Amino acid sequence: MSPHESDFDCPQLLDAAAYVLGALEHDELARYREHMQGCAECRAEVAELQLVVDELPAGVPRLQAPEALRERILASARSEAAVLHAAGHHADRPVRARRRLRSPGAVLLGGGAAVVAAVAVVLAIALSGSSPVRERISRGVVTANAPGASATLHIRDGHADLIVAHMPEPGRGRIYEVWLLKRGSAEPAPTSALFGVTVAGSGAVDVPASLGQVKEVLVTSEPLGGSAHPTRKPVIAVAVS
Repeated sequence: MSPHESDFDCPQLLDAAAYVLGALEHDELARYREHMQGCAECRAEVAELQLVVDELPAGVPRLQAPEALRERILASARSEAAVLHAAGHHADRPVRARRRLRSPGAVLLGGGAAVVAAVAVVLAIALSGSSPVRERISRGVVTANAPGASATLHIRDGHADLIVAHMPEPGRGRIYEVWLLKRGSAEPAPTSALFGVTVAGSGAVDVPASLGQVKEVLVTSEPLGGSAHPTRKPVIAVAVS
């Protein structure tokens, strides 16, 4: 390892933009989900980029354009992201804290290589008039005492990811646990999905089960290691549409 190698971002951080937009192929998607389970940096990047991506399409008019134009935009995005990544960890981030601002505009100004890719992919999607994959997004209700906190459930290809932002920490010696409340059931079932959040309150977790019979995804604060039954009231509730 070179003297400066440890200062670089995770090599797979560039895939975060394509991930939140559903632009990864099936094999790539599975590998990136597996990678995120052990990479806090990529989980935080996904959570932050999702805030930007959720607002960008509303301000981009849908236009019909040749598929070749879309491909050129995507190719340019990958090229720009690779150049920025090769330039080093701080090349395009004079002050990393800027990425923690809530304003989407501020996030874009300090967004780094992944945001360059994200914006370009959004433009490509808008120009083509379609999305790379079909995705359902359900917004959750956050009952935690955290102004500005949000939670969204992203379901695509039968798989679900829960992405949170501006959430408080689960508490000393505790961790967030995901529960599934099935139709006709009075008590939610536990899952193996346990997660924490960054100092900015960002987090992302894979929901490890089919949601076919699930009517609600819940999150509670539990002792480290998780619980077989909820010990506290849910801080997040997402209705599965």
